[in-house]
Amino acid sequence: MALLSAAEVKVGKPFTLKSAITVDSLLSQPEKFVGKTVQVQGKITEVCQAMGCWMELAGENGKGIHMQFEHGAVEVPKDSAGKMAVAEGKLTKTELTHEEALARAEEEAKDKGRKFDPASVKGGMTLYEIEGTGALIR
Repeated sequence: MALLSAAEVKVGKPFTLKSAITVDSLLSQPEKFVGKTVQVQGKITEVCQAMGCWMELAGENGKGIHMQFEHGAVEVPKDSAGKMAVAEGKLTKTELTHEEALARAEEEAKDKGRKFDPASVKGGMTLYEIEGTGALIR
């Protein structure tokens, strides 16, 4: 095991998988990974500024995935946006009705300190997320 450089931060549990796939690869065939442990690499675009309990990881094509950690178990450094990460957890799929999608979008806007526009939510949605267990941030 290589030593971590001063610029690397490890949070959560140690990885169980040997290698990571890109966010783009995961999102190109998400059904293949639902319910399984995945290890993904991507660029951190946002981090929970309240508790560091979630982060958004984006791929090369700009699409991203939300990674939620157990509250209090993992704290992603709040200044991690813009850094690269390898993260591990279980991929989940949730089907949301229009009302659920609306409520989620409103909550997300509040969490991110943004104004919420109900017209931005057109209908129900399929949501893929990772229940995170650990991450390595570079």
